[in-house]
Amino acid sequence: RQHSYTECPHISKLGGKTPDTIRRFQSVPAQPGQTSPLLQYFGILLDQGQLNKFESLELCRPVLQQGRKQLLEKWLKEDKLECSEELGDLVKSVDPTLALSVYLRANVPSKVIQCFAETGQFQKIVLYAKKVGYTPDWIFLLRNVMRISPEQGLQFSQMLVQDEEPLADITQIVDVFMEYNLIQQCTSFLLDALKNNRPMEGPLQTRLLEMNLVHAPQVADAILGNQMFTHYDRAHVAQLCEKAGLLQRALEHYTDLYDIKRAVVHTHLLNPEWLVNFFGSLSVEDSLECLRAMLSANIRQNLQICVQVASKYHEQLSTQSLTELFESFKSFEGLFYFLGSIVNFSQDPEVHFKYIQAACKTGQIKEVERICRESNCYDPDRVKNFLKEAKLTDQLPLIIVCDRFDFVHDLVLYLYRNSLQKYIEIYVQKVNPSRLPVVIGGLLDVDCAEDVIKNLIMVVRGQFSTDELVAEVEKRNRLKLLLPWLEARIHEGCEEPATHNALAKIYIDSNNNPERFLRENPYYDSRVVGKYCEKRDPHLACVAYERGQCDQELIHVCNENSLFKSLSRYLVRRKNPELWASVLLETNNYRRPLIDQVVQTALSETQDPEEVSVTVKAFMTADLPNELIELLEKIVLDNSVFSEHRNLQNLLILTAIKADRTRVMEYINRLDNYDAPDIANIAISNELFEEAFAIFRKFDVNTSAVQVLIEHIGNLDRAYEFAERCNEPPVWSQLAKAQLQKGLVKEAIDSYIKADDPSAYMEVGQAAAQSGNWEDLVKFLQMARKKARESYVETELIFALAKTNRLAELEEFINGPNNAHIQQVGDRCYDDKMYEAAKLLYNNVSNFGRLASTLVHIGEYQAAVDGARKANSTRTWKEVCFACVDGKEFRLAQMCGLHIVVHADELEELINYYQDRGYFEELITMLEAALGLERAHMGMFTELAILYSKFKPQKMREHLELFWSRVNIPKVLRAAEQAHLWGELVFLYDKYEEYDNAIITMMNHPANGWKEGQFKDIVTKVANVELYYKAIQFYLEFKPLLLNDLLIVLSPRLDHTRAVNFFSKVKQLPLVKPYLRSVQNHNNKAVNEALNNLFINEEDYAALRTSIDAYDNFDNISLAQSLEKHELIEFRRIAAYLFKGNNRWKQSVELCKKDKLYKDAMQYASESKDIELAEELLAWFLLEDKKECFAACLFTCYDLLRPDVVLETAWRHNIMDFSMPYFIQVMREYLSKVGQPVWAKQKRSDAI
Repeated sequence: RQHSYTECPHISKLGGKTPDTIRRFQSVPAQPGQTSPLLQYFGILLDQGQLNKFESLELCRPVLQQGRKQLLEKWLKEDKLECSEELGDLVKSVDPTLALSVYLRANVPSKVIQCFAETGQFQKIVLYAKKVGYTPDWIFLLRNVMRISPEQGLQFSQMLVQDEEPLADITQIVDVFMEYNLIQQCTSFLLDALKNNRPMEGPLQTRLLEMNLVHAPQVADAILGNQMFTHYDRAHVAQLCEKAGLLQRALEHYTDLYDIKRAVVHTHLLNPEWLVNFFGSLSVEDSLECLRAMLSANIRQNLQICVQVASKYHEQLSTQSLTELFESFKSFEGLFYFLGSIVNFSQDPEVHFKYIQAACKTGQIKEVERICRESNCYDPDRVKNFLKEAKLTDQLPLIIVCDRFDFVHDLVLYLYRNSLQKYIEIYVQKVNPSRLPVVIGGLLDVDCAEDVIKNLIMVVRGQFSTDELVAEVEKRNRLKLLLPWLEARIHEGCEEPATHNALAKIYIDSNNNPERFLRENPYYDSRVVGKYCEKRDPHLACVAYERGQCDQELIHVCNENSLFKSLSRYLVRRKNPELWASVLLETNNYRRPLIDQVVQTALSETQDPEEVSVTVKAFMTADLPNELIELLEKIVLDNSVFSEHRNLQNLLILTAIKADRTRVMEYINRLDNYDAPDIANIAISNELFEEAFAIFRKFDVNTSAVQVLIEHIGNLDRAYEFAERCNEPPVWSQLAKAQLQKGLVKEAIDSYIKADDPSAYMEVGQAAAQSGNWEDLVKFLQMARKKARESYVETELIFALAKTNRLAELEEFINGPNNAHIQQVGDRCYDDKMYEAAKLLYNNVSNFGRLASTLVHIGEYQAAVDGARKANSTRTWKEVCFACVDGKEFRLAQMCGLHIVVHADELEELINYYQDRGYFEELITMLEAALGLERAHMGMFTELAILYSKFKPQKMREHLELFWSRVNIPKVLRAAEQAHLWGELVFLYDKYEEYDNAIITMMNHPANGWKEGQFKDIVTKVANVELYYKAIQFYLEFKPLLLNDLLIVLSPRLDHTRAVNFFSKVKQLPLVKPYLRSVQNHNNKAVNEALNNLFINEEDYAALRTSIDAYDNFDNISLAQSLEKHELIEFRRIAAYLFKGNNRWKQSVELCKKDKLYKDAMQYASESKDIELAEELLAWFLLEDKKECFAACLFTCYDLLRPDVVLETAWRHNIMDFSMPYFIQVMREYLSKVGQPVWAKQKRSDAI
């Protein structure tokens, strides 16, 4: 029996694991000490694999009853149980956490979320719901969480809204918080949920603030202070803030003036600093209204804060409006404090005045004094009048204003008339003693007693300006009033000028010996006293001015009163150039009488040279030459002590030169003690040449005298006579130089010889050469050579001998010792075409190059060639060569030319010389001879090739084949192209590796330039592949039979698709069939399709089939569709083959059936693996009564046909015999498949 229980699971596997089987095991009682059959049954099932839902439920029930929960956990980890909701419910009563695992595996979202909630894993609820896409009733869940733990409910609610799109409605979440009166948690939730401050969240923001204003005002205050939200109902929140006692927050939110005024008057509940800043957010009108309301409500309580607001915002609210506001409440105290805060910074006169008013009315006299003393902005007249009307007990503010703004006279009148003399004494003694003169003037105006005035002066002595006091008293003609006081001060030793000035004025008016006082008193001010005397006594004014050196004042007095003699004496004694300049101005109307007095009186009386000097310089500076002459004649010519004075004589002559030239010659002859050279040079600079000549002659300066005659008077005849008379070499030298400059070369040379002066040999040589006086030059140079053996002298002498054709003397001279530059002279003779002389000179210095050039000019060509050989100079060879060419001495020219052509730089010039004269043959002969030279270079080969191209084209090809590597190919290319030598041009392009140009040339000029082998060799090397297609076009037109050979050569780089398109376009595909066959191995679509079309046109089905099998890159469907209607069956067969290859099985089979290609049809149906297609083909064979084909099809499509369909079809058509082999095979396979498991099972049972 036990054995049978263990076999039951195997049987159940074969027959099915059903609830009935489990119930039967449950009904079997367990044997004592043994495992129950049910558990044995489940143990075997667990070993075999996973239990199903029912089995898992039935297994876990007894296990849980036995308390073996760990087995359940083990099976869950090993995935042996099929989890379900029922299993989870069973486990939940024992272990909710394990039940959660079951629910998760069974995918029961509602139960999973319920378990998460019951186990307190609220954070996982949201994550799980998002993961599985399940949407539970979040609000219901939240209520449950709130009921269990408000703090976890807060966390859960925050998770619900942490995403961009909340999982639940925030309003409903708030309602849940409020149901449980969880204000604090709701606040935390909303602060987090509304942190983005979105406009749509305005009602929630309002609700958050409302609940806190009602239950926790301090929290609401903190929230508002952080300025987190901006979209709530500000008016509603403002009212709540006011009710909660948060007046500051209420004011921040109120916008209606009525509400603001109601709240703002309670200043004792507001932070003063904040309230002051709050006014900055109000408009000007609202601010003033609020201030008015605050003062109306409680002026004592609110005055200080109103003053602070006014002080801070006076610029915006305007000082005038604020002043009127305080005045309207008669609050001078507020006005005083307000204006006091701004008066030190304000420039408004009204502010300062109102402040003075307010200070007076509040008794702030010290502040009135300060502002009156320090302010510069008030209207002094208005303030003065106000202070007069105010009748203050202390007049000091009024005194300060009047003192600062010069109202002293009005002050004195006011104080005197109001019997306030005490304040006058205070003013002059303590406030400003310097104002005493004005005060005295005011007292005199009101007829104050003299004793009072004198006592006042004595009290304030020494602390005021005596000048001002004197002026004030003098204006009122009461100057004598001060005489005792002045005399007392002088007796005390006072040296103040003002005191002495006043005393002098009194003495002058009283005529008390004034002149003595003026001359002896050293302390008075001369300018002041002199001015005082001008109208009273001009003589006394002069005394005063002269004593103080008051120049301008003295000049003015003397001019006005015609005291010119006194003025002239003063000016001479004064010795002041600036003063002289001022009186000698042309604009001075009194200048002439003054000058007369200076000449007649002042200078005649003086013995001081400095006084004379200053006076003369003053006349010179004033540019008065005629008056200066008059002055100097008086001094120098009238036998005074200054007659022999050198400087005065110089000055007299110079002044005459400048002002009166007619007197110059007289002064020169009469005077002897002057600086002759300097005077003469000045005379020359002023064009007085005769006077200068007279000075030089008088003092025996002959060289300067003749220089004047030559350079300034310009009379060479007088100069020649003067030179003969004095007969001095320096004079002759100067005359010679002048004659040379005038072009009198012969006379100049004679003068130089008389002076025995060779110093100007260079100038003489140049002048004689220009004038052609070679004979005279020879005499001069011979004289010069005796004095000094200069190289230049001897060189010029040789050239002069050559010019005079004295060749014998010339040869004798150069053969003897000399310092001449013979080479230089030879070059000059050569340039002047004196070739015989040049020949002697070049031969003397062995200059064979120049000698050869000279010999050429006299026709001695052979000698010239010999000379060139000795010189061995390229320039010489060129010159001789060109001369030989011009003389048609071509043999000699070639000898020279061979020495030239080896120099690449000279070759072009030589060739041009020959070509310009038409000597082409001679030029080619010379270059051919030069090729064998050791120094032959590329230019020679190149130029010879160019000459061949122009004049002997038949020789160019041979030349290039021999020397192509030694020619300049680009240059020869241009020549060959110009000469239309296309073959040679192609040859050069090939050698120069310009294959593109070579191919283009051959195609453009095929008659002369194209060669097949050369073309195919070069075309593969071209860089531009486009030339391939031009070459194809060229061959198609020029050599079509050679086209395939070309294509095969080009095929490695040819675009076969483009080539096929080209040949299709020109309808020449059959022509290039060999090329297409050769490149088909590339499996190119265009090539394949072109060949396939050719095979179709040629009806070569075998080649087409081979092509299709070998190369598959073509449009199969298009080809199949074109072939399915072909007249030849083999091509239709290929069409079916193509349809098959493109999985169009049905179309392929239909085509085979149409052409009775039964074998192909069966094969294609079998390959298609399409059961329906195979059965259709089988049915078609029966319709066509093709029983043999039916039987063949059964085996061909064996794996596709269904036995029941075949059996039915065969039975219906009574062809069981034809289908019997098929059924035999089917039965064999079926039995093999069915019998295999039974055998294996039997084998396993035997093993057990």
